[in-house]
Amino acid sequence: MNKHDVSQRVLQNGKPLDESKFTWDEKTKTFSTIESDLVIDFAGISGCTFNTGWNCTFKTLSSCTFKTGRNCTFKTLSSCTFTTDSDCTFNTGSYCTFKTGLICTFKTGSVCTFNTDSYCTFT
Repeated sequence: MNKHDVSQRVLQNGKPLDESKFTWDEKTKTFSTIESDLVIDFAGISGCTFNTGWNCTFKTLSSCTFKTGRNCTFKTLSSCTFTTDSDCTFNTGSYCTFKTGLICTFKTGSVCTFNTDSYCTFT
């Protein structure tokens, strides 16, 4: 996947994210930006790393790593690692690791590790 392909999968205000606003490393499959309010749809793709601002929504397969600001929503399969700020929602498969701020909601499969601040809900 090249940078143009990635821009088509990352929307900001309903439009593809301008290629000047992010970096994409094809070798490591790493997406990085300081932009916020993104919808990132990497459905069908696994093994990616995302570094973003806040208020982002992610849809991916398994084995992804996320480093984000607050108020993000994640829908992934298993074996993902999340390092986020507060007020995030996670709907994942098994074998995930979470390190978050406060007010987070988790709905996961088995064998997950949680290191969170206060006011978190687990299902």
